[in-house]
Amino acid sequence: MAQHAHTHAHSNHAHVEHTGESLVTAARTALTEGGEQWTSMRESVFAELARHDRPVSAYDIADNLSSARGKRVAPNSVYRILDLFVANNLAMRVESSNAYLANSHPGCEHDCIFLVCDECGEATHIDDEHVSRTLRALAQSESFHVKRPVLEIRGRCGDCT
Repeated sequence: MAQHAHTHAHSNHAHVEHTGESLVTAARTALTEGGEQWTSMRESVFAELARHDRPVSAYDIADNLSSARGKRVAPNSVYRILDLFVANNLAMRVESSNAYLANSHPGCEHDCIFLVCDECGEATHIDDEHVSRTLRALAQSESFHVKRPVLEIRGRCGDCT
């Protein structure tokens, strides 16, 4: 998984960070508890997404699944599944690169704050309740109803500097 920095615990409940098979199981549980079905295709897409350390595109996921299955998987199908995952907090979308990361604590709602390296592609996800509250308050002061804040800071990571 990409690096995750948690500067404050989530106020609503403690979260467990999952990896590997535990992450797939946690995602299945979160999705089915949300009233959605966990199909074999959804599991394949999530498992492929979860094995990447950096944000990955729907096209890369479709290509990798096509190779593994021996038959073409359409990127549009993968996009629909990824959108479902984002809506259910199983994945996060890095807007500026149109790529996705598996959420290492599926079902846990939080705002997306990313540090994105322009050189290596690493996306560090940061949970910071203070920044989230500030962004939401700014939006509300403009009578804007917040759905899901996403803040991306582009630059170079410590390894590439």
